[in-house]
This record gives sequence, C-alpha cells and structure tokens, in this order.
Amino acid sequence: MSRKIRMGMIGGGRGAFIGNVHRMAAALDGQIELVCGAFSSNAEKSKLSGEDFFLNPNRVYGSYSEMIEKEKELSEGERMDFVSIVTPNHVHFGPAKMALENGFHVVCDKPLSFNLEEAETLKNLVNDSGLIFALTHNYTGYPMVKQAKQMIKHNELGKIRKVVVEYPQGWLSTKVEATDQKQAAWRTDPTKSGIAGAMGDIGTHAENLAEYITGLKISSICADISTLVTGRQLDDDGSVLLRFDNGARGILFASQICAGEENALSIRVYGEKGGLEWHQMEPNSLEVKWLDQPKQIYRTGVGDLYPQAQAHARIPAGHPEGYLEAFANIYRNFAMCVRARIEGKEVDAIYDDYPTVEDGVRGMNFIYKVIESGRSESKWISLIH
Repeated sequence: MSRKIRMGMIGGGRGAFIGNVHRMAAALDGQIELVCGAFSSNAEKSKLSGEDFFLNPNRVYGSYSEMIEKEKELSEGERMDFVSIVTPNHVHFGPAKMALENGFHVVCDKPLSFNLEEAETLKNLVNDSGLIFALTHNYTGYPMVKQAKQMIKHNELGKIRKVVVEYPQGWLSTKVEATDQKQAAWRTDPTKSGIAGAMGDIGTHAENLAEYITGLKISSICADISTLVTGRQLDDDGSVLLRFDNGARGILFASQICAGEENALSIRVYGEKGGLEWHQMEPNSLEVKWLDQPKQIYRTGVGDLYPQAQAHARIPAGHPEGYLEAFANIYRNFAMCVRARIEGKEVDAIYDDYPTVEDGVRGMNFIYKVIESGRSESKWISLIH
C-alpha cells in the first residue's frame, strides 16, 4: 500500500491546544495525513480551521456526525481511515461510538469518556468490531519508559515491592477558570470534565504510567481528595495509597495547585534487587539503583538497550527527545497497525504497543474509585481526643 494513512479530526480547531499537538505528532513520521475534519461545534469556526490546515473545503464539516456520514459515502481509496478525537471529555463518547459503528478506527485523547458507563460501551464496541482503538496516554511513548518496562518484565529488579508515582502541576494554583483561560474553564467544569478534576486530567496519567511500566494492575486504593482553591467545583489535589495485584504497595500523588511546578511527572519503582527512577522533565535518562552495586544511568540511544526502547528513539544520543516525539510514537505505532490491517499482514510486536480502550476503562474505573474513596470518611482514624 503506497499511500499515507488518512486521518479525520474531531475538535482541535482555532485556539485549541491539544489538537495542534495531535496534528504535529501524527505528521512527524510522514505516515499519516490529515484529510478532513469537524474542528468545532461551530460550523463557521470549523470551516476557518480547515482553511488554516489547507484542506479541501468539501471535506471540512460542521459536525462530527456529518463528517462520519459523508466520509463513509466516499470510496475506499479516498475516505479517511481513522478518526482522531481531541475534544473535551464530554465529547469523546459520541464521536468514538459513531466512528466505531461505521467502521472507522479511532485515536482518542484521554480520559476515554465522560463517565464509566460510556467507557464500558466503547470497550464492547471495540471488542465486537475488531477495530483498532488507541488512547493517547503519551508518556508511555518515551524510550526510557519502554526501557524501564522491559527491565521489569525481564525480572532485572526482582519482584516489585513499591511504586511511587507523582504528577504535580501549578497552573491551577489560583482560580484561573474565572478568567478567559479556555483550558482551565472546561477542565474544572463537571459538566465537561466529568466526576474528577486533577485526578481525571493528570491522575490517570500517573495511574497508567505505573501500570504500564510495572506490568502490574492496581487492585485497591485509599484516597484523600481535596479542592483547595475556594470556589472550584472539582478536585485540584489528591493523594492515593495503592495496592497492586502482586502484593506490592504504592503511592500516587496528583495535584494542580503545586505553585511553581510545570509538568513534573515522575515514577520510582523498587524491587527485591534494585529500583529505577524516571522523570518526564528529564526524559532521556533512566536511573537504576542496585542493592549490591553502583548506581547506573541509562540514556536514550546509548549502549545496549532493549529493542523496544531503541525502536522508539528517533535521533542520535544527546539530542533531547520529548513530549511531541513520545506522542508521535503512539501515532506511528497505531498507523503501523492500521497499515498492517489494511494490507492483511502481521505487525511487528515491538510496534503493537500503544494504550488501548482497555487502558481507558481501567483509567475511568480508577477515577470513580478514587473519588468514591475520597468522599468516604470511614477509612480514617482520628488522632484528636
């Protein structure tokens, strides 16, 4: 098949942050081309956005339903192959459901949906249709994250005992949603964001990263969830005790009111023989500490790394790789799987690696259980007497 994989986009028009990230990531490897879109619920804004992206005006639509219906009518040689959904949380389910029902593969921004019921519905649709569905937990795309995953998978650290994952931000330290800040407005609005604020937005990234790297599943939680900015409707800070299915214990901390913090996602994992540490803001380095030997620093593109890490490094060692490249790794892997499906071939297992609808359901369930635990007082023992 000597053509690019064709993408249609829902959301991500003028003024949108994450839509531009998705477009850059999808285009980075030259495997995907944007051919159509419904870029806004406002038909005129969608049209103007299509002009920004130099698209054929006939393939810029006023609604996602119109786009899916019209694209399905086109020949197989012209219609889009998949839909990329980059809308706020409350507009994930409708487009994803309709795309799957009409035979289109899907890439969806996280979290998967507005609520758990919608997530389960999408999971069933994916399973019934056999279509490819990727969720953009982009931090799993970093080469050193994949190195960490493989080291644990190959038992280099021994049985995992402790996981500490944190994601502090500071951008919501004040009530910026009361200004014209679009991102803050919808992310703190329960009618658009869903049941959770910080835990849904960045807590799910921390949860997904912990499960991805360790290969373990979180089996139970105990949460302390807070809203610390007066007048805010959703949580902006939370701490969660974790128990994993192998008996390991963990701590997850996610907050958007840590003044001065940027996107300081980090993880530490400790096994019987050693531990590892990775920081998203210094993503090319993986620190490994041993019980009986000196500490080691693994670097992207340097030395004898696992093939899964090496395959996701893009440029020579010493040149920083970051957020966009990690995002692009998810799009590239997804595109390779779609291409293999179209050509009737098997995809290399190294590239059959991206967050799926199953991860999305686990993330939504995590959100619900964290909020449920956070609202309960029965787990706390008072020291006041």
